[in-house]
Amino acid sequence: MSGNPGEATEQAGFITLKIKSNDGTEVFFRTKRNTKFRKLMIAYCDRKELDINTITFLMDGTMIKAEQTPDELQLEEGDEIDAFDHQIGGASKY
Repeated sequence: MSGNPGEATEQAGFITLKIKSNDGTEVFFRTKRNTKFRKLMIAYCDRKELDINTITFLMDGTMIKAEQTPDELQLEEGDEIDAFDHQIGGASKY
């Protein structure tokens, strides 16, 4: 094993991910690579005192489903996930 701490974390089956909100704040989570995102989403919303039903989580512009795992999305150590408030509407009455 090399001296790189990131490698040790990945080899142990864990990954550290960053969730960035639309206001620019960042929250870091360490999770198992095979843990469903539902657990991470709930933890993020609890920490930020948000209703999970009002937040969308995106990776590279694609919505993350609660049943997916970091392994399924082929995420790497330190990858960033975006958390946005749900957008409602969008059509105007003209």
